[in-house]
Amino acid sequence: MMRTRMLSKDEEATAAGGEENEVRREDQEKINRFSRLHQRESVLEELLQGKNKDKEDLEEVSMELELADEDELVPYKIGDTFFQLPLAEAQSLLSTSTETIDSEVAKMEESLGEVRDELQQLKVALYARFGRSINLEV
Repeated sequence: MMRTRMLSKDEEATAAGGEENEVRREDQEKINRFSRLHQRESVLEELLQGKNKDKEDLEEVSMELELADEDELVPYKIGDTFFQLPLAEAQSLLSTSTETIDSEVAKMEESLGEVRDELQQLKVALYARFGRSINLEV
């Protein structure tokens, strides 16, 4: 089990180079930007998890439809209503839905990557300025 201890004020001042860094306006703007990006990252991760779950569900339904009879009408949900559709039409709509979710997931992953890149740049800049006197690990 790891033990951690808090630094005393003297140890913290020594670790930070012995001088207090004054927070300038641009530093505060970077800190605020980091906070907003971190919140956005959290929201994007949640949305991405939801889309991935939807994608898995669609793939599971698609596999189930492969076992259905070609002559059967299949219930297909559009909005809040279920419609009885021929198997081929349901599979076509399912394929379209899967492609749509795939493109949405790709866009979200790209956006999440951009947010993480900017967060990393802000971390580097803020740690370079403040050293151990700032904690950006979440």
